[in-house]
Amino acid sequence: MMIVIPAYQPDEKLTGVVDALIERTNFPIVIVDDGSRDDCQPLFADLDRREQVTVLHHEVNRGKGAAMKTAFQYIYDHCPDAEGVITVDADGQHLPDDVLRVAEAFRSHQDALVTGSRRFTGNVPFKSRAGNAITRFVFAISTGVKVYDTQTGLRAFSRDNIPRMLALKGDRYEYEISQLLYCCREMIPIVEVPIETVYIEDNASSHFRALRDGWRIYKMILMFVSSSFLSFLFEYILFLLLTWLTKSWSISLLFATAVSRVLSSILNYSLNKRLVFESDNRTSFLRYVVLAVFIFGVHFGLLYLFTTICGIPKWIAYIIVQLIVYPMSFVLQRKFVFVKDKKQS
Repeated sequence: MMIVIPAYQPDEKLTGVVDALIERTNFPIVIVDDGSRDDCQPLFADLDRREQVTVLHHEVNRGKGAAMKTAFQYIYDHCPDAEGVITVDADGQHLPDDVLRVAEAFRSHQDALVTGSRRFTGNVPFKSRAGNAITRFVFAISTGVKVYDTQTGLRAFSRDNIPRMLALKGDRYEYEISQLLYCCREMIPIVEVPIETVYIEDNASSHFRALRDGWRIYKMILMFVSSSFLSFLFEYILFLLLTWLTKSWSISLLFATAVSRVLSSILNYSLNKRLVFESDNRTSFLRYVVLAVFIFGVHFGLLYLFTTICGIPKWIAYIIVQLIVYPMSFVLQRKFVFVKDKKQS
């Protein structure tokens, strides 16, 4: 296993982290100085003299995600025998025992992303507790996947996954969310290992900025569902317009549903293929057509039930049906339409 530690403006806590890891493990350690100021350089030079440690440098600050990518590329190029990678934060929040627990879990789940999952018990700063709770909730409703600690920096994955990790979007704190979203897209298991929740000096050494970095994180999550929302809005407006224009037709409901569904499906497919699932599967369009026909049948059947039999107004019934059909469509797209092409595995 290789340990990666991204570091920006570190203090003596980084030395403590490295020394504790050297004492408890024989894992090689790659530290990335992410453009830290000049007075931090003696600390990096001292660490670089340790036999287990390699220090890489960015000339300017490029972000936590970029620092991790630099280390991943170094490991992929220079450490062909490495079994996997463990990322550890530089501020002392990850205890050596927890790093070892994550490493042990990885050996049993080498096809997974293994994370050290904090439970936020004890004396935890309110902003950290609240921020993680909100992100956990938004992530769950957006992806359908429950991850208790979405922002943990203690993670392990196989060296074979490095090329995919290098291709992910995001160079700062949003990169860690990007990793989780990638696992959701590709149905890679996310295995959480409970770890201690450690905040030193009320997390004063953190370089996380709530508004700037929080927006980057939530933007990555919201991108995951924005295509469906835009498609729904387009379909809903078109459905209302067509039902009004064809209100004298006996097949008004069927016509309006069919036309709005077909046009919104084309929009939804294009957005999902490019932005959400980032799929190159050559058969995805045919699979999507099959799914669209199935979803249309379910959609119209429920709409007919609610409007004709139950007497619910069309504009309300349409929203109810979408709330039922959307989760079904999303799961089937992920598992049936935008699956990875075996030739690219």
